[in-house]
Amino acid sequence: MTNRENVDVEYKRVSVQELRKDIVAFANTEGGTLYIGINDDGSVAGVEDSDDTMLRLAGSLKDGIAPDIMPFVQIRAIERENKTVIAVEVAIGSARPYYLKDKGLKPTGVYVRRGTSSQPLSEAGIRDMIVESYGKSYETCRSLNQELTFEAFQKEMAVREMECGSVQMRTLNMIGEDGLFTNLALLLSDQCEHTLKVAVFQGTDDVIFRNHQEFSGSLLSQLEAGYAFLDKNIAVKSTIEGLRRKEQRDYPMAAVREALLNAIIHRDYSFNGSTLVNIYDDRIEFVSLGGLVPGLSMEAVLMGVSQSRNACLANVFYRLKLVESYGTGIKRIKALYKNSEKQAVFESAQGAFKTTLFNLNIEEQAETVISYQPDAEKEIVMNLLKRQGSITRKDVELALSVGTTKAYSILTKMCDEGALIMQKAGNRTQYKIR
Repeated sequence: MTNRENVDVEYKRVSVQELRKDIVAFANTEGGTLYIGINDDGSVAGVEDSDDTMLRLAGSLKDGIAPDIMPFVQIRAIERENKTVIAVEVAIGSARPYYLKDKGLKPTGVYVRRGTSSQPLSEAGIRDMIVESYGKSYETCRSLNQELTFEAFQKEMAVREMECGSVQMRTLNMIGEDGLFTNLALLLSDQCEHTLKVAVFQGTDDVIFRNHQEFSGSLLSQLEAGYAFLDKNIAVKSTIEGLRRKEQRDYPMAAVREALLNAIIHRDYSFNGSTLVNIYDDRIEFVSLGGLVPGLSMEAVLMGVSQSRNACLANVFYRLKLVESYGTGIKRIKALYKNSEKQAVFESAQGAFKTTLFNLNIEEQAETVISYQPDAEKEIVMNLLKRQGSITRKDVELALSVGTTKAYSILTKMCDEGALIMQKAGNRTQYKIR
C-alpha cells in the first residue's frame, strides 16, 4: 500500500458522508481505492468497529449513488500496523456518469478524479461522458434531469386506453437499462427544455409582428397547442358561386399538420434552440434544427427515403397514432400540393431543415384586387365604416379580399386624402371617418 494519496488512492480518517463523492469520482475516472482509518499523511489510525463501519458504508453507497454502483465496489477489512483499516476498492463503472442522488445529475453531484482530489464535472463534461458511455443517440442517452413528471404523456396514453407504467416506459426506451430516465423521457415530460415558437408577421417579411407565442412543456403539449394556434391564425377565403358559399383555407391543414409533426419529430434535440414556425401573408415556414441525417441527401428524401434521427420518438408518436407510418410526411405534403401552382419547398442547410408551404388563395386574392377600381375600393371601405363606426386593416382585407400590403396602402391613402383618421386602441390600430 502506498503511503501517499494519488489519482487512484484516497485516505480518510473516519467514515463520513462526504466520502461518497470520492467513490463517485473513482467510478467516473479510472477506478481507485479509498482507505478508511488512515490519516492524510499516510499514518494508520484504524477503525474501532469494522463490521459496523462496512455495513453503514455499504448502505450509504447503495442509497446515495446512482446508477447502482455496488457491482463495481468491494469493501473489505484489512490489517495495517496491527490496526484494522477499511479498504474500498472501486472499479471504473460501465454506466457513467455516476452521481450523488441528493444532488442530481449536475456538477454538484458528478465528480471525477483530478490528481489527489475529487472535483465536480462541468455540464459539458457530463454530456460528453454520457455520449461516451451510451453512444451518440441523443434520445437514448441518460437525461441530466431525473426529476420528471408525465402529465401530458399519461393523458395521451389514457385517451388511447394504453398502459403507462414503468414497464411500458422501458419498452418505449424512456427508461434505460440503468433504471434512469433517458432524454426521450425528458422530451415527453412536462419538464422538456425545448420549446416551439410560432410567429405571425405582417406582409411577406419578418419586419412587423402581428402575433407570436412560445409553447413549452412536453412535445405532445407543444404539438397540440402549436397546431391549435396555427389553425386559429390561418384564414378561410369565402366566395359565392351561384347560390352556394364556397370556403377554402389558405393552406391544406393536413399539410400544416404534417409539416409541424416533421419539424418536432425529426429535429436534432442536442441543439438548445427552439423549433420555429413563421407565418407570412403568402407562406408558412417550418424551421427545425439539425438538418438532414448524415449520409442522407435531399434527393433521397424527396424520393421517399426515410432515416429518422429520433427513431424512438417517432415510434412513440406512431404508437399514439399521431403519425400514420414512418417516412410519409413529405410525400403527403407533396401530394396535397400536387395541383397547386406553387409547390411546397423543402430545403436543407448545415444545422437546419426548412419546409415552406404556400398560401393557396394568394393568386385568387391578386386577381380580386385587379377587379376593383380605386374609387370602388374607397366606396366599399366607407360603407363598411358607416355600418361599423370604425374598422381595422383586417376588416379591409376581408371586405376587399386583398392582402395586408394592399389594405394598408388603401387606408394610408385615404388618411392622406383626409377621408379617414387613424387612432390607436391598445395594441390595435383603428380607422374612423374624419
